[in-house]
Amino acid sequence: MSSRDVVLGRVRRALADVPGGEGPGGPPVVRDYRRVHGSRTAAETVDLLARNLADYRAIVHRSDAAGLPVLIGRLLAERGARTVVVPPGLEASWTTAADVRLVEDRASSTPHELDAVDSVVTGCAVAVAETGTIVLDAGPDQGRRRITLVPDHHLCVVRVPDQVVGSVPEALPRLSPGRPLTWISGPSATSDIELDRVEGVHGPRTLEVVLLAGGAGAG
Repeated sequence: MSSRDVVLGRVRRALADVPGGEGPGGPPVVRDYRRVHGSRTAAETVDLLARNLADYRAIVHRSDAAGLPVLIGRLLAERGARTVVVPPGLEASWTTAADVRLVEDRASSTPHELDAVDSVVTGCAVAVAETGTIVLDAGPDQGRRRITLVPDHHLCVVRVPDQVVGSVPEALPRLSPGRPLTWISGPSATSDIELDRVEGVHGPRTLEVVLLAGGAGAG
């Protein structure tokens, strides 16, 4: 018997009395927890998302489809962005008012090349109001995970109310576990043992979220 077999055997014995702990043949895991917490309208859920995003130090904006290109152009100009990486499936109209050089999301891009890019603009898969979380799943309008981890400024567009859910249990059925999921709650931040906050260590130092009114048909 190998060391691996010994360890796995001990794990199985430790989980023998845990629901679902005996592998595929064990009793099913009970998942009767609440999916919906409280009663909110769609507008109230979007407002809760906006508040929690801001609480995590994300910068929140609101727009409709007609005003989105001008807003994105203004936000990128205020950042002094000259180069912006965009996923292949991003709505082309979103960046038409931006005076920037668009950088293609390529598999061959190196971390050094992405670090030289000023900003990234993406869509999202779903947003969770109660946790102020944006979830990316590498869809056509989101691109490869690394383009949202290396550039210092991430501008993310969330279509509301269609892409907004109240809770994490409501978000999970919309996501595939087979896709590379990135859960973002505010800009990248960490703290040392003295609780000194440092931003930008594990991802963008600045996260801006545009709540785009009009649902799936916007843009």
